[in-house]
Amino acid sequence: MVLALLGVWSSVAVVWLDLVDYDNVIGKLSAYDADGDGDFDVEDAKVLLGKSEKERVEKERAAKEKAEKERVEKERAAKEKAEKERVEKERAAKEKAEKERVEKERAAKEKAEKERLEKERAAKEKAEKERLEKERAAKEKAEKERIEKERAAKEKAEKERLEKERAAKEKAEKEKEQLAKEKGRLEKERLTKEKAEKEKEDSERALKERVAKERAEKERVAKESEKERMERERVAKGKERERVAKERKKPKLLNKFEKTIKTEIDAAEKLRKKGKVEEAVRAFDTLVQQYPQSPRCRYGKALAEDDLAEKMRSNDMLLKALSTYKEASALPNATPDLIKATLKKRAERQQFLGRQRGALATLQKLVQIFPEDMALKNDLGVAHLLIGDNKSAKRVYEEVLAIAPSNGFAKVHYGFILKSENKIAESIPFLRDGLESGDPGTDDGRFYFHLGDALQRMGDDSAYKWYERGHQRGHFASVWQRSLYNVDGLKAQPWWTPKDTGYMDLVKTLERNWRTIRDEALSVMDKTTGLFVPEEENLREKGEWGQFTLWQQGKKAGESCRSVPKTCGLLEHYPEATGCKRGQIKFSVMQPGTHVWPHTGPTNCRLRMHLGLVIPKTGCKIRCTNDTRAWEEGKVLVFDDSFEHEVWQDADSYRLIFIVDVWHPELTQYQRQTLSPI
Repeated sequence: MVLALLGVWSSVAVVWLDLVDYDNVIGKLSAYDADGDGDFDVEDAKVLLGKSEKERVEKERAAKEKAEKERVEKERAAKEKAEKERVEKERAAKEKAEKERVEKERAAKEKAEKERLEKERAAKEKAEKERLEKERAAKEKAEKERIEKERAAKEKAEKERLEKERAAKEKAEKEKEQLAKEKGRLEKERLTKEKAEKEKEDSERALKERVAKERAEKERVAKESEKERMERERVAKGKERERVAKERKKPKLLNKFEKTIKTEIDAAEKLRKKGKVEEAVRAFDTLVQQYPQSPRCRYGKALAEDDLAEKMRSNDMLLKALSTYKEASALPNATPDLIKATLKKRAERQQFLGRQRGALATLQKLVQIFPEDMALKNDLGVAHLLIGDNKSAKRVYEEVLAIAPSNGFAKVHYGFILKSENKIAESIPFLRDGLESGDPGTDDGRFYFHLGDALQRMGDDSAYKWYERGHQRGHFASVWQRSLYNVDGLKAQPWWTPKDTGYMDLVKTLERNWRTIRDEALSVMDKTTGLFVPEEENLREKGEWGQFTLWQQGKKAGESCRSVPKTCGLLEHYPEATGCKRGQIKFSVMQPGTHVWPHTGPTNCRLRMHLGLVIPKTGCKIRCTNDTRAWEEGKVLVFDDSFEHEVWQDADSYRLIFIVDVWHPELTQYQRQTLSPI
């Protein structure tokens, strides 16, 4: 519009040239000369106006495009935002769904795994329970078999002992009769000789007659004293025989009422004695139900149950019998003999089961009821010894000897207790007199063993006389070999070569590694460790003797091997040593000035190896029988310690050895497994 007006104005200016500076205006408008004719005319204005319109339209189009573009951009952004939010929501939903699915799967897997583990645990528990039950049953079976074997062995030993006692008593009686006859003959000869001498003296001078009379008077007085002593002994022995005869009288087991049903009792008893123990139990059970107040019927039932327990090898049945014995003894109208028989049997079976304190209580009750019965008191003393109560046992035997000073059973046991108290000299007369009495229960290898040992310690060579008697009585294999727990038929020699033993591999291992063994021993030998303990068997006359045990009775001794792991590791491969239930594996240190009394080990079932670790050059030696030897560092000595041996340590410094016990090579595998530990 402006441009159009400018065009008009330029035309007007043509008219009023005098009013307008035409050149000036034209010059300014020449810039708008659109058609190139040199002036700004209508054509130029039209062109200019058209161009302006075009620019306006272009601007409007650009504005519209921009607006459209912004709208489209906004819509796109909105759509993108909406799409993004939708996608995000879908993703979140999918993630949530996936998470829930994964969680469900995890929970399901955990549940399934938990159920699987629970099933496995239950199965394992069941299997373990079954295994433990089988092991328990196997152990019970093995224990029952062991107890039965021990019982059978004890019974066999007891029968043999009783038979030996009977034979010994008969022999002693015969010897006494022969001695009495011999004494009578000698007495007659002496009297005849005295008479002849007297007649001869009558013809001699008066002085000789006076001297002869004085001598004869002295002899007469001595003879009268001897006769009085012999008469006292005869009376005492007569009373003892009366007591024994009284005890051996058939016991009165039936009370007045039971005599009326004796036929029924005898019938049931006959079944028991014939070995028909199941029928006997039923028969006595019927009698007990019919006559519940009959002590004899209940006693018969207890005996039948006892026999059945032996047949079944059942501890449960034996416990039932113990209960029935107790019931029988507690019933009113039980005869004294039945009470005694019942409670004695109960105490015996309690001891068989290892119920030593129960047996002690039963025997105490018996002694209270029958205070005059010395045999019961003797049994009570043994019961105290079995639980290690030597003090109470000693008191019991002192009471017996105060009443019956010639009781041989009480004497040997009293002497045994005195010796255990290290009252060596005091023990000897009791042990000797008890053995010489020949009373039942005195002919036992232990008493010959302890009497000989006591005499040896007192320097009395008569010890070997008693060892010889013990050997002749069958208690010792020989005078030298005096072990008490033996297997017959094994090769017996005091000293062995490693080759003789058959354990050369073990010997070579010990000798090859002796320095390692020595060094470990030295590392724990310090007194502050407390591992070496003093010898506790009262074998030393003097000095110090310490021992550190690694294995005992075929088992490791606690945590000992932790201190000497290399030594134990070497021995693990040799079951003849580590599995020897009648031996030990231990270090032994002996200080200067020590002497070990002559002694023997408890069994012939083992051999003993000594490996020298620290050996002084002189002063240390060991005697086995009559052969004395010395140790060498790094070398093994092998001997059978069931033979008498003795040790001297007279060096200036300590002696250290390693002791390894091994099974006797002639023992079978079965014997090694079944022999009881010592």
